[in-house]
Amino acid sequence: YGGMGLDFSYSIAVAEELGSIRCGAIPMAVGVQAGMATPALTRFGSEELKKQFLVPTIAGDFVACLGISEVGAGSDVANIKTTAVRKGNEYVINGGKMWTTSGCQADWMCLLANTSEGPHHENKSLICLPMNLPGIHVAKKIDKLGMRSSDTAQIFFEDVKVPSKNLIGEEGKGFTYQMLQFQEERLWAVATVLTQLQTIIEETIDYARQRKAFGQSILHNQAVHFRLAELATEVELLRSLLYRAVALYVEGNDVTKFAAMAKLKAGRLAREVTDSCLQFWGGMGFTSEVLVSRLYRDLRLVSIGGGTDETMLSIICKYMETLPSK
Repeated sequence: YGGMGLDFSYSIAVAEELGSIRCGAIPMAVGVQAGMATPALTRFGSEELKKQFLVPTIAGDFVACLGISEVGAGSDVANIKTTAVRKGNEYVINGGKMWTTSGCQADWMCLLANTSEGPHHENKSLICLPMNLPGIHVAKKIDKLGMRSSDTAQIFFEDVKVPSKNLIGEEGKGFTYQMLQFQEERLWAVATVLTQLQTIIEETIDYARQRKAFGQSILHNQAVHFRLAELATEVELLRSLLYRAVALYVEGNDVTKFAAMAKLKAGRLAREVTDSCLQFWGGMGFTSEVLVSRLYRDLRLVSIGGGTDETMLSIICKYMETLPSK
């Protein structure tokens, strides 16, 4: 379909390189296109849907977005309220989506909606939704703490009619498809963060070496160089976990637990590294003129988007069989 047909490890290599971009939003936007809005279509979509939506998306002619989160359902995906009711050869969509990355400019959305009244994990479907249809209202571009070069939309659907052939895979399997996609999304996020954290540490070392206080460089203080050594060690441990998870995934294993562990650690380490390094930059770190302050804001999202830290902990506990039953 215009791609190179390579395995997922190549996506991770790309994600690591994208981490060299000096903000978090561009790697995230590319990640939505490559690893969030398109995997289910690639795996389960019909030939017709792939030609209509996947080919131009891979070519970069279409911008894709992912319609999952809602005002009352972020990490709690099973609780979404948007409906797609089958009427003849169409679905009629009503509801809304929140926190939709690239939603203001997207050509189509991979939409998760309730297509029946059944159990929450069995009543959802994924639909390719062109964003130029009547009844789709992009309410606003959300003003955010970080990731400011990426547009994030609130979107409403009012009697939007889409052909039933735009269904991805089987009706009622949308939740399952989405959970599969989360493995790739979370691993992509970890890979982009790795390079960014490494860059911050390196730039902080350079700055602390040059900056003088009380007659010596900041880096000369044991509290500073020991702390940077600890942070660099943590980043390398995260890298090893990521590579192990990716290797297992490429072999066809379920890596939900490892992906959750890696994302949990990436989110927490992003806060730890950016906060510690910003402190060593002193007053300059509190300005908008240096990378550390931007990534301090941008990378805070890692512990929220794609499933919160608390959701990751619940997934890990489920696989450890320590999560209390309902």
